[in-house]
Amino acid sequence: MAIHPTAIVDAKAELAGEVEIGPWCMVGPGVVLSEGVRLVSHVVVQQDTSIGARTVIHPFAVIGGDPQHNGYKGEPVRLEVGSDNVIREHATFNRGTPQGTGVTIVGSNSLFMTGAHIGHDCVVADQVVMANNATLGGHAKVGTKVFLGGLAAVHQNGRVGQGAMVGGLAAVTRDVIPYGSVWGNHARLHGLNLVGLKRKGYGKDAIRRLLAAYRDLFEGAGTFAERLDTVEGAYADLPEIMEIVAFIRADGKRPLCLPGE
Repeated sequence: MAIHPTAIVDAKAELAGEVEIGPWCMVGPGVVLSEGVRLVSHVVVQQDTSIGARTVIHPFAVIGGDPQHNGYKGEPVRLEVGSDNVIREHATFNRGTPQGTGVTIVGSNSLFMTGAHIGHDCVVADQVVMANNATLGGHAKVGTKVFLGGLAAVHQNGRVGQGAMVGGLAAVTRDVIPYGSVWGNHARLHGLNLVGLKRKGYGKDAIRRLLAAYRDLFEGAGTFAERLDTVEGAYADLPEIMEIVAFIRADGKRPLCLPGE
């Protein structure tokens, strides 16, 4: 364990082995730093926050800050951050609220670039990239392997499904289907995230079938509800399409991001 003499660590914080706390950092009460966590310098981990193993936090990030919610009156709430994350300068992760789940959850193996913001009660899965100044409003949910471009913003209670790509400057006021690609202000659905699918190793035949299902769902004949039923039956062997169907059928609090809207 290496703690710089200028750092302030509360007596109620819990530090595992090989933790590094650099100059001018502050670690507050109820904070748990797991094995190999590194706070580079000038990092604030305010309180009631757990940081998973080997996560690195860069200068001027504020992690576990009070929720930005007018109804918060100092009640005990938490932030849980997983392992092997890189959190860059000026990022802000807020704790939950009593009005929500009481906890903000961030997964593992993710990159949060400069100025990224995760609001209260959010749930962020693993292997997520939030580019510079990307923002999640309160209660937002982000799936595995999502990419959020610079200055993109997800509305409170919004959902972004697994494998989706959100373009830079996008204002996401509607839910984004798994593997979808959206951009614009307000963001519209512009197809599937083909770049992400190719990077994950999907071959041409697999992508061709996914695109066919996408066209049947969003461009076919009949009502949207009828097309959803048809796609659910016709592509039952494609787990990605079944995930999209399940995402749409789930009781989201935001409307769905669709092509041309």
